[in-house]
Amino acid sequence: MIVVTSGHVAGKKIKQTLGISSGNTVRSRNIGKDITAAFRNIVGGEVMEYAQLLSSSRSQAIERMIDHAENMGANAVVDVRITTSAVMAGTSEILAYGTAVILEDE
Repeated sequence: MIVVTSGHVAGKKIKQTLGISSGNTVRSRNIGKDITAAFRNIVGGEVMEYAQLLSSSRSQAIERMIDHAENMGANAVVDVRITTSAVMAGTSEILAYGTAVILEDE
């Protein structure tokens, strides 16, 4: 599966546009990571606990988007975007979306 943030792929042309493909995940923090993150906030520096949580969340949302595109019959997703929003206190949604397409060689 080809996944790109651009609207095209070099050497390929879009044979068919299948529609929007998306995948999301909703994650919450945990008390242990919150305590560690609060300490890091006091002394400064990167909050690795949250960086790792968001990184794995993005990966999961992208994988779900790819699964959705494959179920649609796509071999690529173009114009991919990722958004984050707060669902409730301490909980975030990560959404990956793009256009599912069938590519062929030019």
